[in-house]
Amino acid sequence: MPWGSAGAGLRLQQKSVEKRLKESVGNSIKRRTVFFALANVLLAGVVSTRLVAEDRPASRMLEQGRVDDAVVMLTSEVQAKPDNGDAYNLLCRAYLAEEKSQAAIAACEHAVKDDPDNSNFHLWLGRSYGQQAEHANPFSAAHLAGRVRDEMESAVRLNPRSVDARADLADFYLEAPRLLGGGEQKAEEQASELSKLEPAQGDLIRARIAEKKKDFPGAEADYRDAIRDGGGAAGPWLALARFYRARSRFDEMEHAIAQATAPRLNRPDLLVGAAEMLIQSERNPTEAQHLLERYLSSSVTAEDAPVFKAHYLLGKVLEQQGLKTQASSQYQTALALAKDFAPARAALERLGTRASNGP
Repeated sequence: MPWGSAGAGLRLQQKSVEKRLKESVGNSIKRRTVFFALANVLLAGVVSTRLVAEDRPASRMLEQGRVDDAVVMLTSEVQAKPDNGDAYNLLCRAYLAEEKSQAAIAACEHAVKDDPDNSNFHLWLGRSYGQQAEHANPFSAAHLAGRVRDEMESAVRLNPRSVDARADLADFYLEAPRLLGGGEQKAEEQASELSKLEPAQGDLIRARIAEKKKDFPGAEADYRDAIRDGGGAAGPWLALARFYRARSRFDEMEHAIAQATAPRLNRPDLLVGAAEMLIQSERNPTEAQHLLERYLSSSVTAEDAPVFKAHYLLGKVLEQQGLKTQASSQYQTALALAKDFAPARAALERLGTRASNGP
Protein backbone atom coordinates (compact mmCIF):
# COMPACT_ATOMS: atom_id res chain seq x y z
CA MET A 1 0.00 0.00 0.00
CA PRO A 2 1.56 3.35 -1.00
CA TRP A 3 2.42 6.05 1.52
CA GLY A 4 -0.22 8.73 1.99
CA SER A 5 0.93 12.34 2.00
CA ALA A 6 0.79 12.62 5.80
CA GLY A 7 2.73 9.40 6.30
CA ALA A 8 5.33 10.41 3.75
CA GLY A 9 5.70 13.80 5.41
CA LEU A 10 6.21 12.19 8.80
CA ARG A 11 8.81 9.84 7.37
CA LEU A 12 10.68 12.70 5.72
CA GLN A 13 10.57 14.69 8.94
CA GLN A 14 11.99 11.74 10.86
CA LYS A 15 14.79 11.33 8.33
CA SER A 16 15.56 15.03 8.59
CA VAL A 17 15.77 14.87 12.38
CA GLU A 18 17.97 11.80 12.30
CA LYS A 19 20.26 13.38 9.72
CA ARG A 20 20.62 16.49 11.86
CA LEU A 21 21.36 14.30 14.86
CA LYS A 22 24.03 12.33 13.05
CA GLU A 23 25.76 15.43 11.69
CA SER A 24 25.48 17.76 14.68
CA VAL A 25 24.88 15.83 17.90
CA GLY A 26 27.25 13.03 16.96
CA ASN A 27 30.01 15.44 15.99
CA SER A 28 29.39 17.52 19.10
CA ILE A 29 29.58 14.58 21.46
CA LYS A 30 32.71 13.38 19.73
CA ARG A 31 34.36 16.59 20.87
CA ARG A 32 33.49 15.52 24.40
CA THR A 33 35.22 12.16 24.24
CA VAL A 34 38.89 11.58 24.87
CA PHE A 35 39.97 13.31 21.66
CA PHE A 36 40.56 17.04 22.08
CA ALA A 37 37.46 18.70 23.55
CA LEU A 38 38.23 22.03 21.89
CA ALA A 39 34.98 23.78 22.80
CA ASN A 40 35.31 22.80 26.45
CA VAL A 41 39.07 22.79 26.90
CA LEU A 42 40.07 22.66 30.52
CA LEU A 43 41.53 25.63 32.34
CA ALA A 44 45.01 25.48 33.86
CA GLY A 45 44.86 24.52 37.51
CA VAL A 46 41.32 23.17 37.33
CA VAL A 47 40.84 19.60 38.49
CA SER A 48 38.85 17.50 36.04
CA THR A 49 37.49 13.99 36.20
CA ARG A 50 39.54 13.25 33.09
CA LEU A 51 42.81 14.62 34.41
CA VAL A 52 42.72 13.56 38.07
CA ALA A 53 45.68 11.28 38.70
CA GLU A 54 44.39 7.83 39.61
CA ASP A 55 46.68 5.59 41.58
CA ARG A 56 46.16 2.59 39.33
CA PRO A 57 48.68 1.06 36.95
CA ALA A 58 46.08 0.89 34.16
CA SER A 59 45.27 4.58 34.57
CA ARG A 60 48.94 5.46 34.24
CA MET A 61 49.08 3.30 31.11
CA LEU A 62 46.24 5.32 29.59
CA GLU A 63 48.04 8.55 30.47
CA GLN A 64 51.13 7.18 28.71
CA GLY A 65 49.11 6.14 25.65
CA ARG A 66 49.68 2.41 26.23
CA VAL A 67 46.12 1.44 25.39
CA ASP A 68 46.78 -2.18 24.48
CA ASP A 69 48.63 -2.81 27.74
CA ALA A 70 45.82 -1.15 29.68
CA VAL A 71 43.16 -3.28 27.98
CA VAL A 72 45.03 -6.50 28.79
CA MET A 73 45.45 -5.53 32.44
CA LEU A 74 41.88 -4.29 32.88
CA THR A 75 40.35 -7.29 31.13
CA SER A 76 42.22 -9.52 33.58
CA GLU A 77 40.97 -7.41 36.50
CA VAL A 78 37.30 -7.58 35.54
CA GLN A 79 37.52 -11.30 34.86
CA ALA A 80 38.90 -11.82 38.34
CA LYS A 81 36.38 -9.41 39.93
CA PRO A 82 33.28 -8.88 37.77
CA ASP A 83 31.85 -6.16 40.06
CA ASN A 84 34.88 -3.88 39.69
CA GLY A 85 33.23 -0.68 38.45
CA ASP A 86 36.43 1.37 38.46
CA ALA A 87 38.20 -1.14 36.23
CA TYR A 88 35.24 -1.30 33.85
CA ASN A 89 35.19 2.51 33.62
CA LEU A 90 38.88 2.60 32.74
CA LEU A 91 38.33 -0.18 30.21
CA CYS A 92 35.52 1.87 28.67
CA ARG A 93 37.84 4.86 28.34
CA ALA A 94 40.55 2.73 26.74
CA TYR A 95 38.10 1.49 24.10
CA LEU A 96 36.84 5.03 23.48
CA ALA A 97 40.40 6.16 22.80
CA GLU A 98 40.55 3.64 19.96
CA GLU A 99 37.07 4.66 18.79
CA LYS A 100 35.65 1.21 19.59
CA SER A 101 32.32 2.54 20.79
CA GLN A 102 30.43 -0.75 21.09
CA ALA A 103 33.06 -2.27 23.37
CA ALA A 104 33.20 1.00 25.31
CA ILE A 105 29.44 0.95 25.86
CA ALA A 106 29.53 -2.61 27.14
CA ALA A 107 32.29 -1.78 29.63
CA CYS A 108 30.67 1.46 30.80
CA GLU A 109 27.31 -0.26 31.25
CA HIS A 110 29.04 -2.75 33.57
CA ALA A 111 30.52 0.17 35.53
CA VAL A 112 27.12 1.86 35.92
CA LYS A 113 25.50 -1.41 36.95
CA ASP A 114 28.16 -1.85 39.62
CA ASP A 115 27.74 1.68 40.98
CA PRO A 116 24.59 3.39 39.64
CA ASP A 117 25.17 6.46 41.85
CA ASN A 118 28.57 7.28 40.36
CA SER A 119 28.26 10.47 38.29
CA ASN A 120 31.51 9.88 36.45
CA PHE A 121 30.42 6.42 35.29
CA HIS A 122 27.22 7.87 33.80
CA LEU A 123 29.22 10.64 32.13
CA TRP A 124 31.51 8.19 30.34
CA LEU A 125 28.60 5.97 29.36
CA GLY A 126 26.94 9.02 27.78
CA ARG A 127 30.13 9.78 25.89
CA SER A 128 30.25 6.19 24.67
CA TYR A 129 26.73 6.40 23.30
CA GLY A 130 27.69 9.71 21.70
CA GLN A 131 30.64 8.21 19.90
CA GLN A 132 28.47 5.39 18.59
CA ALA A 133 25.86 7.92 17.43
CA GLU A 134 28.53 9.56 15.32
CA HIS A 135 28.84 6.40 13.22
CA ALA A 136 25.28 5.08 13.54
CA ASN A 137 22.86 4.65 10.68
CA PRO A 138 20.06 7.24 10.62
CA PHE A 139 17.52 4.88 12.16
CA SER A 140 19.63 4.31 15.28
CA ALA A 141 20.86 7.85 15.83
CA ALA A 142 17.74 9.26 17.49
CA HIS A 143 17.56 6.36 19.95
CA LEU A 144 21.23 6.82 20.85
CA ALA A 145 20.70 10.55 21.35
CA GLY A 146 18.08 9.79 23.97
CA ARG A 147 20.56 7.61 25.79
CA VAL A 148 23.23 10.29 25.63
CA ARG A 149 20.79 12.80 27.12
CA ASP A 150 19.66 10.43 29.89
CA GLU A 151 23.21 9.59 30.95
CA MET A 152 24.39 13.21 30.89
CA GLU A 153 21.38 14.32 32.91
CA SER A 154 22.02 11.52 35.40
CA ALA A 155 25.65 12.59 35.72
CA VAL A 156 24.60 16.16 36.55
CA ARG A 157 21.86 15.04 38.95
CA LEU A 158 24.31 12.81 40.84
CA ASN A 159 27.02 15.47 40.98
CA PRO A 160 25.68 18.97 40.33
CA ARG A 161 29.18 20.41 40.88
CA SER A 162 30.75 18.40 38.06
CA VAL A 163 32.03 20.89 35.50
CA ASP A 164 32.61 18.16 32.93
CA ALA A 165 29.10 16.76 33.28
CA ARG A 166 27.41 20.15 33.01
CA ALA A 167 29.55 21.17 30.04
CA ASP A 168 28.76 17.92 28.21
CA LEU A 169 25.06 18.30 28.96
CA ALA A 170 25.11 21.91 27.76
CA ASP A 171 26.77 20.78 24.54
CA PHE A 172 24.08 18.14 24.01
CA TYR A 173 21.27 20.63 24.61
CA LEU A 174 22.88 23.08 22.20
CA GLU A 175 23.29 20.61 19.34
CA ALA A 176 20.27 18.35 19.68
CA PRO A 177 16.93 19.17 18.02
CA ARG A 178 14.11 20.10 20.39
CA LEU A 179 12.31 16.90 19.46
CA LEU A 180 15.17 15.00 21.08
CA GLY A 181 15.37 17.14 24.20
CA GLY A 182 17.69 19.89 23.00
CA GLY A 183 17.25 23.64 23.15
CA GLU A 184 19.29 26.80 23.53
CA GLN A 185 17.42 27.78 26.70
CA LYS A 186 18.48 24.54 28.37
CA ALA A 187 22.06 25.20 27.32
CA GLU A 188 21.81 28.71 28.77
CA GLU A 189 20.67 27.25 32.09
CA GLN A 190 23.72 25.00 32.20
CA ALA A 191 25.95 27.96 31.32
CA SER A 192 24.54 29.86 34.30
CA GLU A 193 25.25 26.95 36.62
CA LEU A 194 28.75 26.55 35.18
CA SER A 195 29.47 30.22 35.83
CA LYS A 196 28.96 29.57 39.54
CA LEU A 197 31.52 26.75 39.43
CA GLU A 198 34.01 28.06 36.86
CA PRO A 199 33.18 31.45 35.32
CA ALA A 200 35.34 30.81 32.26
CA GLN A 201 33.46 27.59 31.48
CA GLY A 202 30.18 29.47 31.56
CA ASP A 203 31.69 31.99 29.13
CA LEU A 204 32.75 29.18 26.77
CA ILE A 205 29.25 27.72 26.64
CA ARG A 206 27.74 31.17 26.05
CA ALA A 207 30.21 31.67 23.23
CA ARG A 208 29.04 28.48 21.57
CA ILE A 209 25.40 29.50 22.02
CA ALA A 210 26.18 32.81 20.32
CA GLU A 211 27.88 30.92 17.47
CA LYS A 212 24.79 28.77 17.10
CA LYS A 213 22.73 31.93 16.77
CA LYS A 214 25.28 33.27 14.24
CA ASP A 215 26.07 36.16 16.56
CA PHE A 216 29.78 35.97 15.76
CA PRO A 217 30.82 39.32 17.33
CA GLY A 218 29.04 38.25 20.52
CA ALA A 219 30.70 34.83 20.42
CA GLU A 220 34.14 36.36 20.03
CA ALA A 221 33.46 38.65 22.98
CA ASP A 222 32.41 35.66 25.10
CA TYR A 223 35.61 33.80 24.20
CA ARG A 224 37.58 36.88 25.21
CA ASP A 225 35.65 36.92 28.49
CA ALA A 226 36.64 33.29 29.05
CA ILE A 227 40.30 34.19 28.55
CA ARG A 228 39.93 37.03 31.06
CA ASP A 229 37.96 35.00 33.62
CA GLY A 230 40.40 32.11 33.26
CA GLY A 231 43.37 34.34 33.98
CA GLY A 232 44.79 33.95 30.49
CA ALA A 233 44.82 30.14 30.73
CA ALA A 234 45.58 27.99 27.71
CA GLY A 235 42.16 26.37 27.33
CA PRO A 236 40.12 29.45 26.41
CA TRP A 237 42.84 30.57 24.01
CA LEU A 238 42.54 27.26 22.15
CA ALA A 239 38.75 27.59 22.12
CA LEU A 240 39.16 31.04 20.55
CA ALA A 241 41.50 29.51 17.95
CA ARG A 242 38.78 27.00 17.07
CA PHE A 243 36.34 29.88 16.62
CA TYR A 244 38.75 31.67 14.27
CA ARG A 245 39.32 28.48 12.29
CA ALA A 246 35.58 28.07 11.76
CA ARG A 247 35.46 31.65 10.43
CA SER A 248 38.54 31.09 8.17
CA ARG A 249 40.41 33.78 10.11
CA PHE A 250 43.60 31.78 9.97
CA ASP A 251 46.15 34.40 10.98
CA GLU A 252 44.18 35.10 14.15
CA MET A 253 43.81 31.36 14.69
CA GLU A 254 47.58 30.93 14.59
CA HIS A 255 48.05 33.82 17.02
CA ALA A 256 45.58 32.25 19.47
CA ILE A 257 47.31 28.87 19.11
CA ALA A 258 50.64 30.51 19.90
CA GLN A 259 49.12 31.93 23.09
CA ALA A 260 47.56 28.58 24.07
CA THR A 261 50.80 26.66 23.55
CA ALA A 262 53.16 29.14 25.20
CA PRO A 263 55.56 27.18 27.44
CA ARG A 264 54.81 29.49 30.38
CA LEU A 265 51.23 28.15 30.51
CA ASN A 266 52.52 24.59 30.93
CA ARG A 267 49.68 22.72 29.22
CA PRO A 268 51.43 20.01 27.19
CA ASP A 269 48.17 18.09 26.80
CA LEU A 270 46.77 20.91 24.65
CA LEU A 271 49.67 20.78 22.20
CA VAL A 272 48.09 17.84 20.40
CA GLY A 273 44.75 19.58 19.86
CA ALA A 274 46.55 22.72 18.65
CA ALA A 275 48.63 20.70 16.20
CA GLU A 276 45.56 18.89 14.90
CA MET A 277 43.87 22.23 14.27
CA LEU A 278 46.83 23.38 12.18
CA ILE A 279 46.85 20.10 10.25
CA GLN A 280 43.12 20.27 9.54
CA SER A 281 43.52 23.87 8.38
CA GLU A 282 46.54 22.94 6.22
CA ARG A 283 48.46 25.75 7.88
CA ASN A 284 52.05 25.85 9.09
CA PRO A 285 52.97 22.14 9.04
CA THR A 286 56.37 22.95 10.53
CA GLU A 287 54.72 24.39 13.64
CA ALA A 288 52.30 21.45 13.86
CA GLN A 289 55.27 19.09 13.76
CA HIS A 290 57.06 21.13 16.42
CA LEU A 291 54.05 21.05 18.76
CA LEU A 292 53.67 17.27 18.43
CA GLU A 293 57.36 16.70 19.02
CA ARG A 294 57.19 18.94 22.08
CA TYR A 295 54.37 16.83 23.47
CA LEU A 296 56.04 13.50 22.75
CA SER A 297 59.26 14.66 24.40
CA SER A 298 57.39 16.01 27.43
CA SER A 299 57.51 14.18 30.75
CA VAL A 300 53.78 14.94 31.15
CA THR A 301 51.28 13.14 28.94
CA ALA A 302 47.53 12.85 29.42
CA GLU A 303 44.69 10.49 28.67
CA ASP A 304 42.89 13.35 26.92
CA ALA A 305 45.77 13.60 24.44
CA PRO A 306 46.66 9.96 23.72
CA VAL A 307 50.31 9.43 22.85
CA PHE A 308 49.38 7.05 20.04
CA LYS A 309 47.18 9.77 18.51
CA ALA A 310 50.09 12.22 18.72
CA HIS A 311 52.26 9.76 16.80
CA TYR A 312 49.50 9.32 14.23
CA LEU A 313 49.15 13.09 13.76
CA LEU A 314 52.91 13.47 13.50
CA GLY A 315 52.85 10.84 10.77
CA LYS A 316 50.09 12.76 9.04
CA VAL A 317 51.99 16.05 9.03
CA LEU A 318 55.18 14.33 7.87
CA GLU A 319 53.21 12.69 5.07
CA GLN A 320 51.84 16.10 4.07
CA GLN A 321 55.45 17.24 3.71
CA GLY A 322 56.29 14.28 1.47
CA LEU A 323 58.33 12.46 4.14
CA LYS A 324 56.66 9.09 3.65
CA THR A 325 59.29 6.91 5.32
CA GLN A 326 59.25 9.00 8.49
CA ALA A 327 55.44 9.14 8.37
CA SER A 328 55.22 5.36 8.11
CA SER A 329 57.43 5.02 11.17
CA GLN A 330 55.09 7.24 13.19
CA TYR A 331 52.03 5.27 12.08
CA GLN A 332 53.78 2.05 13.11
CA THR A 333 54.56 3.54 16.51
CA ALA A 334 50.91 4.49 16.96
CA LEU A 335 49.82 0.93 16.22
CA ALA A 336 52.44 -0.47 18.59
CA LEU A 337 50.58 1.33 21.37
CA ALA A 338 47.02 0.87 20.09
CA LYS A 339 46.86 -1.96 17.55
CA ASP A 340 43.18 -1.38 16.74
CA PHE A 341 43.49 2.34 15.97
CA ALA A 342 41.97 2.25 12.50
CA PRO A 343 43.19 5.63 11.17
CA ALA A 344 46.85 4.63 11.60
CA ARG A 345 46.27 1.28 9.92
CA ALA A 346 44.46 2.98 7.04
CA ALA A 347 47.34 5.44 6.67
CA LEU A 348 49.82 2.59 6.34
CA GLU A 349 47.63 0.93 3.72
CA ARG A 350 47.52 4.22 1.84
CA LEU A 351 51.33 4.30 1.85
CA GLY A 352 51.50 0.65 0.79
CA THR A 353 53.14 -0.38 4.05
CA ARG A 354 52.16 -3.43 6.06
CA ALA A 355 51.54 -2.87 9.78
CA SER A 356 54.32 -4.59 11.70
CA ASN A 357 52.06 -5.70 14.59
CA GLY A 358 49.39 -7.57 12.71
CA PRO A 359 47.48 -8.01 9.47
